[in-house]
Amino acid sequence: MTEPLRIGLAGLGTVGTGVVRMLQTHPDLLAARAGRPIEITAVSARSRRRDRGIDLSAYAWEDDPVALAKRDDVDLVVEVMGGENGPARATALAALEGGKHFVTANKAMMARHGTSLAAVAEAKGVALRFEAAVAGGIPVVKALTEGLAGNAIGRVMGVLNGTCNYILTRMQAEDAPYEQVLEAAQRLGYAEADPSFDVGGIDAAQKLALLATIAFGAPVDLESMIVEGIERVSLADIEHAAELGYRIKLLGVAQVTGEALEARMQPCLVPAGSPIGQLEGVTNMVVIEGDFVGRIVLSGPGAGEGPTASAIVGDIVDIARGLIIPPFGRPSASLIPAARPGVGAQASYYLRFLLADAPGVLAKVATALGEADISINRMRQVEHDGPEAPVLIVTHRTERARLDAALATIAGLDVCREAPVAIRIEEL
Repeated sequence: MTEPLRIGLAGLGTVGTGVVRMLQTHPDLLAARAGRPIEITAVSARSRRRDRGIDLSAYAWEDDPVALAKRDDVDLVVEVMGGENGPARATALAALEGGKHFVTANKAMMARHGTSLAAVAEAKGVALRFEAAVAGGIPVVKALTEGLAGNAIGRVMGVLNGTCNYILTRMQAEDAPYEQVLEAAQRLGYAEADPSFDVGGIDAAQKLALLATIAFGAPVDLESMIVEGIERVSLADIEHAAELGYRIKLLGVAQVTGEALEARMQPCLVPAGSPIGQLEGVTNMVVIEGDFVGRIVLSGPGAGEGPTASAIVGDIVDIARGLIIPPFGRPSASLIPAARPGVGAQASYYLRFLLADAPGVLAKVATALGEADISINRMRQVEHDGPEAPVLIVTHRTERARLDAALATIAGLDVCREAPVAIRIEEL
């Protein structure tokens, strides 16, 4: 009989519990697909006494996850503790340096230390897999590293945070302000008590960094990435975007502009009829454009016990089959940092101003845009009462630096009543 693949599981929260449940539910199915049994031999977590609703009695217990990674009866370590440093990174290094395979759902650690961990894994001839770190149950890492390996990738983009997508879609559906919908999302468990990691775009930016590294062979520096959250997206902007035929999404985009790799995570207007425009609730979506395959769209649950456990177990099965490839789809030594974009790709922008309702005001705004070499595609004054008028403008394609200069000039006009709003339009 083929020897089993012996698993050490570090972390028994929602995802870790899901991994145990899946391995306990489908042992025969997984053994048939992997060609060998897959067995948990040891686990580690902060509390032994907590009732997790699963039977852990057959497994050895380690209080220290690093000790777990060093056990002789563990061939593969699964890490679902979280955190970019501390116990998670120490466990990863202990496993890989000890010649053991490593599977993780830890996007923060992989976005920060993934390339150095990949180098260790390659030197030791073991697997480092992280499908569960990006877009939950969507097999996008596997798609990029394997299924699309013959393509030169032109652009990767997607909605990578279900909390933000839920908030934005509920704001539009319920005609409710951001604060009210965020509070409801927290009650439902879609948003944390401190939601800043999600709504600030950081969670999604870490995922985009991993996808961009795979797609373009260039490690992404998180500090150089444009990262904006959804906190400043107003109900008015959502309503005005809908009137113009768009919806607002927190959209991650990575693409090569000239010789530079541009990666950004920010609210964008997307066509309402596009796949991303129609995406509802907590679902994630990734769009990949390859030179031979064209455009493909992957959609599914981006988080949760079942979807994330599914991605982890998929990685485990691949390793049990003997599939060991470079973690980022190519040797880590060939991952060369790309130049930072000096200008960035041009785009159209949605602009909203609150202006004094007086003769000649629109001419002043148009002049400021014209002097920055920005042309206007559409302009509309929103119906209003009182001395101040909301004005909407959609520009033709321009560079963001030019737009910022023009907006600074407009903000300084005595007719401008509040800071202008500018949201990128991403054509799909």
